[in-house]
Amino acid sequence: MKKLLYLLLFFAIPSQAQTFRITIDVSLHTGPLDGRLLLLFANNDKSEPRFQIGDNLQTQQVFGVDVEGWQPGTSCSVDVQAFGYPVERLKDMPAGDYYVQVLLHKYETFHLKTGQTVKLPMDRGEGQHWNIAPGNIYSQTVKLHIDPMANNEIALTISKIIPPIALPADTKYIKHIRIQSKLLTEFWGRPMYLGANILLPGGFDEHPNVKYPMAIFHGHFPADFEGFRTTVPDANLKPDTSARFHITGYNRIEQQEAYDFYKQWTGPKFPRVLAVEIQHANPYYDDSYAVNSANLGPYGDAITYELIPEIEKRFRGIGKGWARFVYGGSTGGWEALAVQVLYPDEYNGSYAACPDPVDFHHYTTMNIYEDKNAYYPESDFKKTPRPGERDYLGHIQATLKEINQRELALGTRSRSGDQFDIWEAVFSPMDKDGYPKRIYDKYTGAIDSSVANYWRDNFDLTHIIKRDWPKIGNKLKGKIHIYVGDMDTYYLNNAVYTAEDMLKNLSNPQCNCQVDYGDRAEHCWNGDHTQPNYISRLRYHQMFIKKWAGEIAGRAPKGADLKSWRY
Repeated sequence: MKKLLYLLLFFAIPSQAQTFRITIDVSLHTGPLDGRLLLLFANNDKSEPRFQIGDNLQTQQVFGVDVEGWQPGTSCSVDVQAFGYPVERLKDMPAGDYYVQVLLHKYETFHLKTGQTVKLPMDRGEGQHWNIAPGNIYSQTVKLHIDPMANNEIALTISKIIPPIALPADTKYIKHIRIQSKLLTEFWGRPMYLGANILLPGGFDEHPNVKYPMAIFHGHFPADFEGFRTTVPDANLKPDTSARFHITGYNRIEQQEAYDFYKQWTGPKFPRVLAVEIQHANPYYDDSYAVNSANLGPYGDAITYELIPEIEKRFRGIGKGWARFVYGGSTGGWEALAVQVLYPDEYNGSYAACPDPVDFHHYTTMNIYEDKNAYYPESDFKKTPRPGERDYLGHIQATLKEINQRELALGTRSRSGDQFDIWEAVFSPMDKDGYPKRIYDKYTGAIDSSVANYWRDNFDLTHIIKRDWPKIGNKLKGKIHIYVGDMDTYYLNNAVYTAEDMLKNLSNPQCNCQVDYGDRAEHCWNGDHTQPNYISRLRYHQMFIKKWAGEIAGRAPKGADLKSWRY
């Protein structure tokens, strides 16, 4: 009895614990604040801790807690139960000396058309990145000794604010457009905007009567039109080292490629088109996936029927579906295929490189229709983590659980601003609280089959093409091109295999589609067998614009103007 009483008393006594008390400088705190409070640790001072969080093996540590209505003059505590990545709980952080920083990723309140109210981080021109988002507030980095078992409280003060980002200026060739979307404004209950960076063709001013086709490049948020440079490479540029490609001087290669593109773009025989990169960052991610979504609203319609016609109106576009095509890689690859399938009359060619999962039987390395858990295959005795990221030799860099754990530390309710959360925000129905309904429990990995069925019917592109082929086949034949490396970093080739099998079996009409694979090629191989990936990834525009121009005669309607823009 004495032993039992001793144990009860022992466990009733609060254990020692090191906690953090966060305050905000009065100059930065003028009203109640909502957001995700991130406590960051690094064992080095190569850069601020906020820049050292990732899925790679070199990642440092982050813990996060939600805050709502943080009033001026009050403080916020981060205790030992704070959820983190890679270490899951603050109480389990190894003792030692660390560089420590804290950052508040601010949320805004949205009153949605659906009637729900949600709190989300609005993009502020940075492309939805919490560590550089203008208006976010953070502390100086300090070096501290951390010992979770110590019984003390560490005080940190947020005293800095990330400044606004300057907008790029128009040049002779590159123009910028920003419009308020009526459709998106109605959905989000506040003004919402779409933008684009437009590369004008050589001779645009000298040929005022010519109207041009539109080449729409989909992908992550483009601050400006990248990969185009009108001056020779900087001879004094200090060469950097690309960790991904193991190349020294990759920044010089990029400048040379950009200058070479300018010479091609303005030189003889290059097809004269409007090259467009769309800006559609939103409260969940750096782009919307360019489709209509229960959680993001009608981005597909807004881009197709509001933004694109406005660009064509201002910059002399032909303004017909036969004279538009889409291309892109990764996120942009999925979007290029998706908008072609969902808007078959509005686009006349899709070139999708390394697309995000186009068949959810292979949602990276999980099957959302048959698997019960996203993180682990079923087994009587084993618990083998599913891989999430690899190199071209198959060496694992991160597991699915680790990637999702990082996202959960950065934001609950699909608010991390990162990959699996945006897939969920785009593909899922809206839950009763106004946030995306989880396809799987973010912590345990348990898959919700009802959500999986919704994904299949609305966004599984392989399923949709096969299901709707009798209605859309004549509009899609010859328009679909897919390229992927067979060692894609994120296993995206697996879904392409099943898509290819489906496309080959289509009939009445036959698809006449192209699917191609790069041997041992990582993310994001785009169909060029003549160049290494580190070069071909810089040549999307010159590759696909010329490819489309070579094919368009076979898909253009009778009487279409195929000559005036080829001066």
